[in-house]
Parts: sequence; structure tokens; C-alpha cells
Amino acid sequence: MTVIGALSSFREPGEMSPHKRGAGQRIGHRITLFAAEWRPRAMAKSRRKRTPKRVLKLPDLEHSKSAVLNSLTSASSKRSYDQAIREFIDWYCSEPRLAFNRTVVTRYRIALEQHPYAPSTINLRLAAIRRLAYEASDCGLLSPDLAAGIRRVKGVRRLGVRVGNWLTAEEGKKLLAAENGDTLRSRRNRALLSLLIGCGLRRAEVTTLRLEDLQLREGHWVIADLREKGGHIRTIPVPQCVKEAIDSWAVGAGINAGPLLRSINKAGRIWGHGFTPKVIWAIVKANAKSCGLPSVAPHDLRSYAEFRTMPNARFLQATVKLAAINGSA
Repeated sequence: MTVIGALSSFREPGEMSPHKRGAGQRIGHRITLFAAEWRPRAMAKSRRKRTPKRVLKLPDLEHSKSAVLNSLTSASSKRSYDQAIREFIDWYCSEPRLAFNRTVVTRYRIALEQHPYAPSTINLRLAAIRRLAYEASDCGLLSPDLAAGIRRVKGVRRLGVRVGNWLTAEEGKKLLAAENGDTLRSRRNRALLSLLIGCGLRRAEVTTLRLEDLQLREGHWVIADLREKGGHIRTIPVPQCVKEAIDSWAVGAGINAGPLLRSINKAGRIWGHGFTPKVIWAIVKANAKSCGLPSVAPHDLRSYAEFRTMPNARFLQATVKLAAINGSA
């Protein structure tokens, strides 16, 4: 080896030889190209398609029930649908492995018809079940085809019109005379019965009635702009006897504003700021029983008030329907 070759092959300690340096450069270049061309591999799609259930279990039914109740705005509708769905869930879970379909709902309708329920009650419960199937399908818990089949279940046909309990003028006076005491409780109950009989209010409307709602319009006392069921607004005339009963209660209780009817404790003093419709039911049933009218309910007093002011309303309604059917109107 010559001196020049020896000098050219000489390298410092730790220095890489030319051959190794070239190989390292080639490997680094390949890694750079691979990193530039690399893309994350797309995840393989699952071939298993999720199918909706046919048999709903209790958690699925409770989830659908919550969705139904959250979609309602009226408190009375929520209460009615809650009871109807709860009773259906109890019946549905009593028999194992029942598919939630049209056949099962039809069997439930037949089971309801075996009880002494009115057609309107059965149709209301079927409406709640249809809504339950719709929400279950919307949540992906039930097949849309099964939900459509459940919605095609027909209700019970209503034959005729129920007469109900009708009070005569003497029975109405007798019911009002049942609260003839001078105590604070008797004054309140007399004002309550007067509003139900004289103005035809519902229980929920009486509980939300405020003293400011009684206004004098053109020399007559009225309940102005009362919000009724379904969001309807109307003004109700107040007879003079009803206004006197309200004034007797308001003066005795010292009420100047706020809720008109309020609770009374055992000591005979005003307690709280109003009461529930259940209290009205208990008061009406207790007074009706003392008068020998045990079958009278609060809504019967509303019907009495309507046809007391419009005695021919039922005849006119039937005439209009018959004229519409015959095509003469």
C-alpha cells in the first residue's frame, strides 16, 4: 500500500466508513419516501347490520315511555299516558317472550274490552300504546314495520252517547245547601260548589283560579281570559249568587290577591297557597253523599251548568250532525 492510499483510508475514531455512510443514506431515503406515501388504513366496515328488536325488555319500554312523556306538554295528558303505558307494561311483562307487534296490541285491546271500560277509555289507552311504538321506533329499538302495524290497530267503536248523571234544579240547590255553616271551611266549600255549578269550571281550572281573574265588565262580573283545556281562552259570566259566595269566603279568609281557594289545616286556619284537584274531588263526593247523591262527580256539575244555561244544546248538536250527514247543511 502506498503512502497516499494509506492516508486516504485513514479515518478518525468513530467516523463511519464511506460504504456504510452510503448505505445509511439509501435507507434514510427509503424511509422518507415510505413516510410520505403512508396513509392510515381505513377501518373495515362491520358487515353485521344492526337490526331493531322484536321483543322489548323493561329498560327499552321505560326509555320509550320517558320519550313519550317528554313529548307532551299538558299535565293531564302526561298523567293519562303515564297510567295507560304503565298498565300496558305490566300486562306485557306478565307473559314472557311477547313480541311488540300488532297481534299483541290487538290481544291487549281484547283484554281491555273484557273489563267494564268505556270505549273512550280504551281508545285513549290504545293511543298511548301507538305513541309508545312510534317513540320506540324513532329511538331505534323497534322495527318501523312493526311500529306501522301497531299504529293500524283500530280502536273500539262507540255506539250511542252516554247520558251520565244529570242534576235537577232541586238537587243542585240541595247540594249547595249542604254547606250551610259559618265556619271558614264551610265558606270555602260553598264557594267551590258555587263555581262548579254556577260557572261550569273544571277541577284544574278551579285550582288555578286567582282573585284577580274576577273582573267587572259592563256591569257584570266575569272570569276574564280563562285558559281552558287545550289552550282555549274564553270569558265566563259569574252569577250574582256565585259572587256572593266568593265574597263571603274571601272576606272571612282575608284574601286580597293570589289563588282564590286555599287549604285549611285542622286548626281552621289558612295554610299554603292553593290545593290540588284531588281535594275538590273529595269535597264534592262528601257533600253529594250527604245529600243522597253518591254517584255525582265534579264533572257532572259542569255538565249541569252547561245545559242549565243552554237547555237545547244537545238537541241543536244532534240536528247539526244529522243535517251534515244528509248533506242539507
